[in-house]
Amino acid sequence: MPKREFEKILKALHEGKLTPQKAMEKLKAYPTENLGFANIDHHRSLRQGFPEVVYCEGKTETETVAIIKKMVAAKHPVLATRASKSIHAKVKRFAKSAVYHERSRAITIEPKKGKRTGYVLVVSAGTSDVGVAEEAAVTAKIMGSKVTTVYDVGVAGIHRLFEHSDKLQKARVIVVVAGMDGALASVVGGLVSCPVVGVPTSVGYGAAFGGVSALLAMLNSCSAGVAVVNIDNGFGAGALAHKINSLPDSDTK
Repeated sequence: MPKREFEKILKALHEGKLTPQKAMEKLKAYPTENLGFANIDHHRSLRQGFPEVVYCEGKTETETVAIIKKMVAAKHPVLATRASKSIHAKVKRFAKSAVYHERSRAITIEPKKGKRTGYVLVVSAGTSDVGVAEEAAVTAKIMGSKVTTVYDVGVAGIHRLFEHSDKLQKARVIVVVAGMDGALASVVGGLVSCPVVGVPTSVGYGAAFGGVSALLAMLNSCSAGVAVVNIDNGFGAGALAHKINSLPDSDTK
């Protein structure tokens, strides 16, 4: 349950606009709701700042749609990753505002669009990395961060990166998405003072080992302040970037 909805119910109860029975009825499905095949964590946003995210791979379409429907009913903002167009079409039947982000294969539903804050920059080494980069961007954005993207600025043409120096210097956190040699994360990390989140991708030929080469390169970065998430994990990078971006400034009390 979103924090504002929880507060609304308690306020209505306090003011006598809601009976204890009605309040209990509204809250009885919380903090969890067991669907048999899934146990939805409705209080995750109260603990972590954003509701449970639906990872669609491995679930049937029926299961995925049922979970999303319950989250929409609870007025949660919804992020579903690794989703298909078919799932989106079924979700649109009960959530007209559902958006399908084709490149990242994500579905987002925002009951109420809030103001984006801070500044997260998402950078990709190549165009082939954009799908993962978009997953990071979509994630950070729906969680509440202001996001800018810069794509196809890898080390094979490093001058392309320098054209965006102003964006690099203004960012509060930078997500760097790269496959093959994964070198871009170290390069960016050596140019900026803000945290850098490296995302190795499975893009590359044989010896790239499905992203292991890029993963190891990023983990061994000589640039201080570079953290690394799992291969192709744009969601994890976007979520981490948003949390870093949401931290108060050091001079804020």
